[in-house]
Amino acid sequence: MTVGVLLLAAGSGRRFGSAIPKQYLEVAGKPLIVHTLESLNQSTRIAVVQPVIGGQDLWYADAVAGYTWRFQLLQPVVGGAERSISMQKGLAALPDDIDMVAVHDAARALPSKALLDDVFDVAKQHGAAVPGVAVHDTIKRVNADGKVLETPDRKSLMAVQTPQVARRDWFEQALIQEKDNLHLHTDDASVLEAAGFDVYISQGDVNNRKVTTPADMLWLEEQLR
Repeated sequence: MTVGVLLLAAGSGRRFGSAIPKQYLEVAGKPLIVHTLESLNQSTRIAVVQPVIGGQDLWYADAVAGYTWRFQLLQPVVGGAERSISMQKGLAALPDDIDMVAVHDAARALPSKALLDDVFDVAKQHGAAVPGVAVHDTIKRVNADGKVLETPDRKSLMAVQTPQVARRDWFEQALIQEKDNLHLHTDDASVLEAAGFDVYISQGDVNNRKVTTPADMLWLEEQLR
């Protein structure tokens, strides 16, 4: 199993409210994306990391300059307006010998070695895996007017994270099969599920948190310090 990581870093930072995309903001003395790469570097199974950046990216090259990693950090490719387009661009750029693909958010800086090991193990066994953590709050399904339609049993619910890992040929086939519905999928695993591939849950980690707001950035800085 030769693993390649698609590191999705094409976000513009508009939702975060910053002129600089959040993945390039400095936290604890380094750009956020460097902390993410350092976390990925804990795994000896990752052969290459393929960054996928925005078309107007002015920060990536400076952010990663001067660092070395156990894996090969490939030259970045430009992604698209939708996550699925960025995935397709990244997949196409991976070396031919990569047979297992992990899709990871650049804004998740703290995937642990244990989390990475487990998601790779489960994906190797079953073909596809995503890290998940139990949902402790009660979840309501509502309609557009806010009326509660259903209260699902939270014992059957998981909050999923990245990296989301699957056989390369599964991702490629799923993207083709779902080409007309890609805008409906909010994560990578749901594309696989819709195409008929089984996805299994591996062990997630509450510290594998995606930086989405300034409050998340403050939390990350506390963890890193």
